[in-house]
Amino acid sequence: MTRIVQQISAELAMSAVFAVLCALLAPVTADPRAVNCSQVKDAFRDLGYSPARVPTEETAGDDLQVCAPQRSCCNAEMEENFVQRSSRDFEKLMDDTSEELRDAFMTGHKRFDEFFLELLESTERSLNEMFLRTYGKPYLQNAEVFQGLFAELKRYYTGGNVNLEEMLNDFWMRLLERMFQLLNSQYLITEDYLECIGKYVEELKPFGDVPKKLKSQVTRAFIAARTFVQGLMVGREVANRVSTVTMSSACVSGFTKMLYCSYCQGLFTLKPCNNYCLNVMKGCLANQADLDPEWSKYIDAMLLVTERLEGPFNIESVMEPIDVKISEAIMNMQENSMQLSYQVFQGCGQPKPSGMSRSARGVFSPYSPEELPTAAAATRLDRLVTDVKEKLKKFRKFWSSLPEAFCQEEHVAAAESTEDDCWNGHEKGRYVPEVLKDGLTNQVNNPEVGVDISRPDTLIRQQIMALKVMSTKLKNAYDGNDIYFQDSNDDSSASGSGSGCTETCVTESDSFITDAPVQEAEKTDETSSACIIQPNLLLLVLSALALREHWR
Repeated sequence: MTRIVQQISAELAMSAVFAVLCALLAPVTADPRAVNCSQVKDAFRDLGYSPARVPTEETAGDDLQVCAPQRSCCNAEMEENFVQRSSRDFEKLMDDTSEELRDAFMTGHKRFDEFFLELLESTERSLNEMFLRTYGKPYLQNAEVFQGLFAELKRYYTGGNVNLEEMLNDFWMRLLERMFQLLNSQYLITEDYLECIGKYVEELKPFGDVPKKLKSQVTRAFIAARTFVQGLMVGREVANRVSTVTMSSACVSGFTKMLYCSYCQGLFTLKPCNNYCLNVMKGCLANQADLDPEWSKYIDAMLLVTERLEGPFNIESVMEPIDVKISEAIMNMQENSMQLSYQVFQGCGQPKPSGMSRSARGVFSPYSPEELPTAAAATRLDRLVTDVKEKLKKFRKFWSSLPEAFCQEEHVAAAESTEDDCWNGHEKGRYVPEVLKDGLTNQVNNPEVGVDISRPDTLIRQQIMALKVMSTKLKNAYDGNDIYFQDSNDDSSASGSGSGCTETCVTESDSFITDAPVQEAEKTDETSSACIIQPNLLLLVLSALALREHWR
């Protein structure tokens, strides 16, 4: 019995020893939560950084400020690299996403401006060639009257403070004075006598209905053309300035956490969850989203003016046959010269003889039928308008759609279908918080980016006001009305483009666009970008009154 007990004890002892040996020899099971820092080191190197400072083993992450303090292969130096890289990534992403918008407005402004200026030049050249061929010496002796007309039209278009109706009235008055003198060269026509003739213009209508019709057509067409080009310029400047966004420290932290904190846990192959990305971007771009309502109204106003450019206010269809219309008016006066002179003599008295013989009745030769030009179809303007309309419609909701544009799968975020296989800011898994609405006031409880909703971005508020003022001008242009602002320097208005130096300075101060530096990509805008005028209190009052009157 004793022997049996001893044998059992010996077997138990051997089993215990064997169990201890097995335990000692068994492989150590790794903690499933442990991070492989060698892989993180490789990924860090792939980003272009030196892997020398990457920890060889995971740490508690207590020195991290942005990435959650948990088991980590990152240290403070790596995190700072991620923060700097995030700022550059955000700026590039903003630049890439807004490039098409900025290019559309820059190109559109350049094309329309060049077209309108070329149209003015070609119309003047056509009138000069045809009048010289048809009227000869009498035209040469009075060519400055017509040159003055085109100079004033160009001055208006390029930003000059020109009242179109008054300018056109002056043109017809000057033409009347010159023709009256030519048709009555046997008399001495003094300045006082010419002033007397002016009193009877409305009654006599020496040029028939041409001045009235042309004044209406030219005025509406030039208001629409100039205002539309100004609108393209304002859109371009707003796009440039708002696209150059300054990130808040909270935004930088949120963006860094979204893009790079996954590296610290070895999850660098995961993209951020789509909803997670949306909340980060809605926080970072809250102020840009607030631009959207006024931007949409501005786009709608621009589209309204395109209807006028295509239809009754088509500047091409107005300007190309202008030489024929003016010649028609000249012929009308010449045909009725005897009756006209008689009526003037009745009202202003018989002028003294000049000692010269009376000129031949036919001072001007009428057009031969083969010399009558036909107005070309407005094909080029139609193409320009069609192209810009498509782009305007495309970018109507641009600013509120930025978060979605940033978070597309090909850019930053994971596909919506992989909501369980993405980086949620803490680990691999579903992102639980709901996606917030757009705009500053909706970010009060943004779980990813701390946003101070009590401090709207000043630059964005200025661009909103710029768009409001421009929309008012566009709506007035749609109705054929102009909003006049006093130029700061009329002498400079004839240089530059349709939004030349004078008008640009006025537009920028009227519209409250900031003087933030903007990189200009086109030579034609060098003049306009050189002007800097601070907002003027008087213009502020005028703009406010204009807005109030419009919305009454």
